[in-house]
Amino acid sequence: RSPTLLFFAPDRLMSKPARQPVWTSIARDLTEDLAQARYAPGDKLPTEAQLAARFGVNRHTVRRALGEMAEQGLVHARRGAGVFVAQKPTDYALGQRVRYHENLAAQGRLPGKEVLSLERRAADRTEAKALQLEIGDEVLVYDGLSLSDGQPLSVFRSVFPAARFPGLLERLREGGSVTEALRGEGVADYRRASTRITAETASATQALHLRLPDGAVMLRTVGINVDAEEQPVEYGISWFAGDRVTLTVGEG
Repeated sequence: RSPTLLFFAPDRLMSKPARQPVWTSIARDLTEDLAQARYAPGDKLPTEAQLAARFGVNRHTVRRALGEMAEQGLVHARRGAGVFVAQKPTDYALGQRVRYHENLAAQGRLPGKEVLSLERRAADRTEAKALQLEIGDEVLVYDGLSLSDGQPLSVFRSVFPAARFPGLLERLREGGSVTEALRGEGVADYRRASTRITAETASATQALHLRLPDGAVMLRTVGINVDAEEQPVEYGISWFAGDRVTLTVGEG
């Protein structure tokens, strides 16, 4: 009886390793560029078209790679301007008279604010206590987004007594600066009377505004500002992206 011959194809003996998507290789190469300081914090990366030409791919593939790097906090996009290398964490002082714009400008950062909403409503229990009002008294509420070099730094809510500052919402709508708006309403100076700092997990909307992954940790500050007569003028809450800021508490 003739022997039976068995033949085995090599590709059936071992499985081929899964091929990684091209965008992961591009993200890895660009990350190496950052590690080797070919681009410094704050630098603008080449355009999508330039990167597509460099890697021999289409712009969609480049966009996917940049999106992955953004999720890791390595880069961030500015609408209409391009993609930039993420800055080092911002040192943010929580002194008695430190103002947001002055704080960032002193570090060579470009400060910015975006108004999310302005409304007039009744004060809740916490707001009323902080502003020495009765529950249900009217307050003015300013919800906004603070930016550092175009990158979202914090989501904030500022609450003011409506009876004392009747024109405040319109002033904020025109300029967005709390200091200038309060000055226009007769408050020449104010200081931080108290500050409380805690850590908490970002909500879905906060993560969206701050371009954070779900479940990211934020630093939450709660403060009360008072005028020269020690009367409360603002109750404020800020939620900072935990990996983008270093909070320091001082007397300034």
